Amino acid sequence: MQISLRRATTQDVKALAAIAATTFYDTFTGTCTEADMQQFLYEYYNEELVQKELEDDSYGFYFAEVDNLPVGYLLIKEDYKGLPLMQQWKALQLKRIYILKQYHGKGVAQALMNFAIEFAQQQAYEVLWLGVWEHNHRAQSFYAKYGFKNSGYTQDFPIGNTPQTDIWLWKFLN
Repeated sequence: MQISLRRATTQDVKALAAIAATTFYDTFTGTCTEADMQQFLYEYYNEELVQKELEDDSYGFYFAEVDNLPVGYLLIKEDYKGLPLMQQWKALQLKRIYILKQYHGKGVAQALMNFAIEFAQQQAYEVLWLGVWEHNHRAQSFYAKYGFKNSGYTQDFPIGNTPQTDIWLWKFLN
């Protein structure tokens, strides 16, 4: 299977909104009420919002594609709002990395993570950081393989009225 990566453009709004909603739903279904999930998907993965994000050059959306079809994506951004402590370094946040479930275990996540790390190193970032749901042990194990460590910081990440907590992980690059 050949995996290719490319930056998403404003022409990809429908595909990005669809894959973002599908992968988020598949990852978190059953962790909140269906009403909370549907409201979250409507609020954060609607095409209008995705279009605005794609038009903003500070958002780096990248697709992983197989046979020219998106099967996963990542979002990287220099963003310090979630954890202002990060401002002491030149830091790149890996805000999202999601893969369609039928492509789990096929090297797609690895291709996206390798890209994110290489991008961060090429742009002279000192640290790459991300949030991961405290109960997503599969993702935590994946990040640990790449040298991400628990920072000791957390963030509330509710899905609607359902409280959830993310753990902030970081990987220093030098």
